[in-house]
Amino acid sequence: MRFYDPDGVRFGIPTYPFRLAPDGLATRRQLRATGLRPGGQGICAQVMWASRRYGRGIRVAYLYRIDRALPVRPMTPAKWAALAAANTARRTCPHCHTDAGHVIPTSLGACVACAYPEEQRAA
Repeated sequence: MRFYDPDGVRFGIPTYPFRLAPDGLATRRQLRATGLRPGGQGICAQVMWASRRYGRGIRVAYLYRIDRALPVRPMTPAKWAALAAANTARRTCPHCHTDAGHVIPTSLGACVACAYPEEQRAA
């Protein structure tokens, strides 16, 4: 299956096959791994590939210019406090208000003891 032009300009922006993007371009994850962020710049190009996993079809990853990327903003004390509060809320059972010691699954909506009270009584 060929979903890119040899000159790489189909789909409106330059398009490259998987692992063949030129140097100087990176995805968001690659930028983040080096301590950078896109910094408001637009998408420069894209990488496309056919995914056979889970029936996803054609996948796309957007590329940004590394020379225009900015450093990641540092975490402030207020951001650290907000993150800690959010993680605590994810571990706290809404029914018995105890810390479960792990993140409570959204499928249960409560700690295991509150989600399955009859099984806890039998044990």
